[in-house]
Amino acid sequence: MTNLFDCSDTDQRATGIASAISALKGGRLVVLPTDTVYGVGADAFDSDAVASLLAAKGRGRDMPVPVLVGSWHTIEGLVYNVPQSARELIRAFWPGALSLVVRQAPSLQWDLGDAHGTVMLRMPLHPVAIELLREVGPMAVSSANISGRPAAVTAAEAREQLGDLVEVYLDAGPSQQQAASTIVDLTGAHPRVLRQGPITAAAVADVLGVEPESLTD
Repeated sequence: MTNLFDCSDTDQRATGIASAISALKGGRLVVLPTDTVYGVGADAFDSDAVASLLAAKGRGRDMPVPVLVGSWHTIEGLVYNVPQSARELIRAFWPGALSLVVRQAPSLQWDLGDAHGTVMLRMPLHPVAIELLREVGPMAVSSANISGRPAAVTAAEAREQLGDLVEVYLDAGPSQQQAASTIVDLTGAHPRVLRQGPITAAAVADVLGVEPESLTD
């Protein structure tokens, strides 16, 4: 049974987060608000749940699921070696609309898709998302939409697309940015902007002390 909770109401928010925690621990899917767009999430360490997430979106393993974290410190256990460039960007833009692709720790027992030893991490700037993430730990989260359709910027849009495939919908009103995050790949010899979103390549370049053009070549 699908449940939608209005997180602007204190009691519904508390009940909704408790219901989301229970659903995630049971291997089921949850839609949560973030600062960019709404996300559909699963326990990052539950491979069956992540597979259900990909299936719900109609998405293949060739597009692995990103991971959201609830604190800066969480990444230390997820990343093989946190590069200095990542630390600089995290200090500048987290929590916020910046996703970082890094080498994952080889010991991690998860399956996010065909990620070839990498993981895309982000800490969202949204109180409901942060509260949930700090309760359950890292979550595999992708935009709450059917693959190929527009990303949902409200819980109602997410529910219209994903319906009963999701157990809990946490509604916190329209997303602030209404655009997917900027993605910076830090796994190569030089940082590269894979997708420009609310944070511009120029802003990233300014933090890293490089020319913007070098990030988009």
